[in-house]
Amino acid sequence: MKRNILKITAIFGLATVVLNSCGPKDNPPLVYFPDMYFPVAYDPLQKAEDAYSKHENEIPAFVKNNGATGLIPVDGTVAHNLDGIVEANMAGRMTMEEYNSGYDASKGITSAPLTAANLTKDVEKGKILYDRTCANCHGTGGDGQGSIVVSGAYLGVPKFADREITVGSVHYVLTHGRNAMGSYAGQLTPGDRWRVAMYVMNAFKGGVSAGGGSSSSVPAAPAGNVAPTDSTATN
Repeated sequence: MKRNILKITAIFGLATVVLNSCGPKDNPPLVYFPDMYFPVAYDPLQKAEDAYSKHENEIPAFVKNNGATGLIPVDGTVAHNLDGIVEANMAGRMTMEEYNSGYDASKGITSAPLTAANLTKDVEKGKILYDRTCANCHGTGGDGQGSIVVSGAYLGVPKFADREITVGSVHYVLTHGRNAMGSYAGQLTPGDRWRVAMYVMNAFKGGVSAGGGSSSSVPAAPAGNVAPTDSTATN
C-alpha cells in the first residue's frame, strides 16, 4: 500500500512538472536563454530603436554602432565593390526598348570611371580577367576564335576590330548581356567589368582612357598567346 502511494505521488509530481513546463509562454517560471526565448526581430539595415530585451544585455555591436543593425564587415573580409562604383538598380527585367536605349547611350561613354593614375595596372588586370572569362569565346586575339568556337560548339562570335564599340558599350554588354551572350555581372565586380572593357579597347581598338582623360594606348602584355595573323586583328 505504501509503495502504491509513493508511485501515485511520483506520477502526480511528474505530471505537475510537465504541465507547468508546457504552460503559458508569456510568463514562464524559468528561462535560461531569454534572448533566444523572446527575440526581437530586426529588419536588415534598419536602426534598432527598441531595446534588445528587458534583461539589459543588448548586443554590444549594435550599441557601439548607435543602434544600427547594418554592421561593418568583419576584420579580414574583402569588400565586394572595393572600387566604390555605384550602379543603377538592376532588379527586374528591362524591356527591349529600355535595353536598346541604354546600349545606344553606353556608346557615348569613352572613358572608364576608374582612377586615371592606375590606368596601366587596371588594363593589366583586365587582361587577366579577359583571359579567364572571355577568351574561350572571343579568343585571346579578340578575333572571335576562342577554343569553344574552334571546337565547333559555338559559332558567330565577331571580331572586336569589326565592331563599333566603346569602353562604355563593352561594359554595358558585360553587365546586361547582348544577343547570345549573357550577363557577367554575377562573375565580375563593377570595377572589374570596366577593367575588362578597358583591356578590350586597349588591345583590340587602339586605346583606352580612364577618369575622364584622353584616349591612349597602354604598353601592356600582348593580347594573348596566339599572335594575330593580319593587321585587322590589331586595330
